[in-house]
Amino acid sequence: MENVKATKEMAATQNNGTAWDNLKRKMPKDMGIFLVMIGIALVFEVLGWVFRGQSFLMNPGRLVLIVLQVAIIGIIAVGVTQVIITTGIDLSSGSLVALTAVVAASLAQTADSISPMYPSLVDLPAIVPIVAGIGVGLLCGLINGWLITKTGIPPFIATLGMMVSARGLAQFYTQGNPISFLSDGFTSIGQGSVPVVIFLVVAVVFHIALKHTRYGKYVYAIGGNMTSARVSGINVDKYLIIVYSIAGALSGLAGIVMAARVSSGQSSMGLAYELDAIAAAVIGGTSLMGGVGRITGCVIGAIILGLMKSGFTFIGVDSYVQDIIKGAIIVGAVVIDMRRNKAKR
Repeated sequence: MENVKATKEMAATQNNGTAWDNLKRKMPKDMGIFLVMIGIALVFEVLGWVFRGQSFLMNPGRLVLIVLQVAIIGIIAVGVTQVIITTGIDLSSGSLVALTAVVAASLAQTADSISPMYPSLVDLPAIVPIVAGIGVGLLCGLINGWLITKTGIPPFIATLGMMVSARGLAQFYTQGNPISFLSDGFTSIGQGSVPVVIFLVVAVVFHIALKHTRYGKYVYAIGGNMTSARVSGINVDKYLIIVYSIAGALSGLAGIVMAARVSSGQSSMGLAYELDAIAAAVIGGTSLMGGVGRITGCVIGAIILGLMKSGFTFIGVDSYVQDIIKGAIIVGAVVIDMRRNKAKR
């Protein structure tokens, strides 16, 4: 009788486990991180009433600011996510924001500028500085990819070198002076909801690219096992160069949006944005071990970062303490990712 009873209990436990496993399989893959985002928002709502006596979520102005902050970091994070999926890293994205912002701003100045950088190139159509900025970012990303694939140096070193060089180029280009008096056509892409629309379009395009195209299939294959990808006939070097070029171009787009938003190009723009972009990707479930990551998770990760930054500021947490907390969260996300991968192995 005891054996029969034990057998029934084991069967019930297995059935419950199977039901739970089936439920988890049916749930969207990013549901867990989405619930974390909701939980963080509710925590700050409670803390807002406790420390400030007002709502955190029911303030339209604050929510708009969060979304705008998320848009620029999110555009960068979409590119960085693809790099990390290939087991790479991109430390240059923040500096590329500055470099592309000052290049685009210098070509977007109007005739009434006090001291235009190019007096003969004022009042140009907005498309000119936009293409120039994205082109500079694309070129820098291409150099990153070429260095990694053709010289064999680690992505960390290649992109670290680009980070330092791009920031130096931005400072040399402007001599430390801001570039202002930008045309209305150019600044319009940074106003209102336009940055958010750009971010969402970028996210949708690359979500489809990663999920439904040969490009995405090869990117995941390279991240899963680069040697096997080579053996199966994938031109690994070609696709790595494409991935880093895309990341550079998206950093350039983020720099353009930022310059348009503040109506100025400055060499100090984008400081530590590469860390925020990496954090958004990792928090969103992208594995630093490669082969795992989704654009939807990256978007949610960027929103979580925006919520945390605005929430901590709202309740009066010092910015230095915010950086400490952000660093701890990044480390925690990586530790969880490593344990998850170890469990799978």
